[in-house]
Amino acid sequence: MPLLLLRVIFLVVTAGVGIFIVRTGSISGDIDLNLKSFFALLILAFGVIGLDMAFPKKKVALISAIYFGLLIGLVMTFFFATALEPYFVNDETGALRRSVLTVMLIFFSYFGVSFLFQTQNDFRFIIPFVEFQPDVKGVKPFILDTSVVIDGRIADIMETKILDVPLVIPRFAILELQRVADSSDRNRRTRGRRGLDILSRLQNMDGVDLRIDESELPEYQKQPTDLKLVALAKHLEGRLVTNDFNLNKVAKIQGVTVINLNDLANALKPVFLPGEKIVVDIIKGGEEPGQGIAYLDDGTMVVVEQGRDYITERVVVTVTSVLQTSAGRMIFSRYEEHAQKKTGTAPVLDDIKADSGRGSV
Repeated sequence: MPLLLLRVIFLVVTAGVGIFIVRTGSISGDIDLNLKSFFALLILAFGVIGLDMAFPKKKVALISAIYFGLLIGLVMTFFFATALEPYFVNDETGALRRSVLTVMLIFFSYFGVSFLFQTQNDFRFIIPFVEFQPDVKGVKPFILDTSVVIDGRIADIMETKILDVPLVIPRFAILELQRVADSSDRNRRTRGRRGLDILSRLQNMDGVDLRIDESELPEYQKQPTDLKLVALAKHLEGRLVTNDFNLNKVAKIQGVTVINLNDLANALKPVFLPGEKIVVDIIKGGEEPGQGIAYLDDGTMVVVEQGRDYITERVVVTVTSVLQTSAGRMIFSRYEEHAQKKTGTAPVLDDIKADSGRGSV
């Protein structure tokens, strides 16, 4: 709305200037020429607006490079014109002086804009007030890794509205997802397309601020994607969200805060203490002799000692220990008895559910 209002005001002011030219005859005494100038001015104004609308996504660094490059050209031309003034004393018409200054203005402007184009990433060091910081809703934004996008749980988390922070996905990460989605390998292609679908889901989600970072930092030069993500997180003072174990370690070494979704998922899982009894369905044998393997509803693996003989059966087990890592959680237990049987000492299946608040697999 503000941009539309600005364009309307621009057209009104331009039309006002054209009417002033026609009424005062500023250009010529010929009314027809003044009218042609009026319409030419309006066409030019519409052309400027059309050009503006044709390129809606503009980089501040790019536009600043043009503005300040032209300004440098004007300043350099002024200084050289002052220095060369004594050499034009015999130029009565001033034609030679104007020609020389025009050439100097063109050359200095070109070199100024070209130089700033090539060094626009360092603008924040040359001219601090040129770099604009976007307003963010949270303390620090979340920078998303490709692994966490493909995983998809970040979309489920944001859908709960528990987090109110902007999400940032760099352009090079999207390009990597596109390369994976175009891969000849079927599994990689499926993973890449899933990642792109998750990004589309986040973009269309109400209340979620997903931003695509277009910046090209000097630290990106000849660096792999992981190090680019770390550099971007440091530049934006954000938190890196990833499931990649190695990237997790590298980011922490460089002082970047890392959020591992596996750690978050483990933190939300029910806590099991040694001595607790749970009900599980043993589905296969374990690696060690006599072991049985079961899974809880959240995917946690339960290793049951002396449970191999009860594959496909529902049993009551007692937790002996819990092993928790960033990759997941494992529960070690020992077989107690069948859940279907009720004895004087063993709890019934329904009693265990009511006592622990957890269902069976």
